[in-house]
Amino acid sequence: MSSLAFSVLLSLVSAVAYAAGAIVQERVAAAGDSRPYAPLRNGAWWVAVALNGVGAVLHVVALAYGPLSLVQPLGALTIVFALPMAALFVHRRAGRTAWRGAVMATVGLAGLLALTGSTGSRTLAGPEQFALATGTAAAVLVLLVLAKGFHRP
Repeated sequence: MSSLAFSVLLSLVSAVAYAAGAIVQERVAAAGDSRPYAPLRNGAWWVAVALNGVGAVLHVVALAYGPLSLVQPLGALTIVFALPMAALFVHRRAGRTAWRGAVMATVGLAGLLALTGSTGSRTLAGPEQFALATGTAAAVLVLLVLAKGFHRP
């Protein structure tokens, strides 16, 4: 199996793990236990956390074998996989709008991947890394200040 095919496989399994984790978390949240830290006492919640962790690890490993321009868009399949998985495992019917959205997301992903070219990769140099880190920290700081200004939970 080529490294590119392995990357695609890992990306797809990662998306399935993320979708399964989201479904389990939604079920735990829907149970409606209002006690403080109730999800931390629920084994299903920890299964969801583990599924999300597996999804993250597989996503990172997929990045080692394939380009970001392929792996990251395939991660968007999480929302597409969650729809039939929820219907199958928790017997939640999805309406036409949900299925239409899944089809549109899949078509959009296919179009995005068709337009994405593969050029030589390059890493950021020291000043570029510093600029990226500074810009990210500034954006987070601005968002924190704005969130504090709203005074709403």
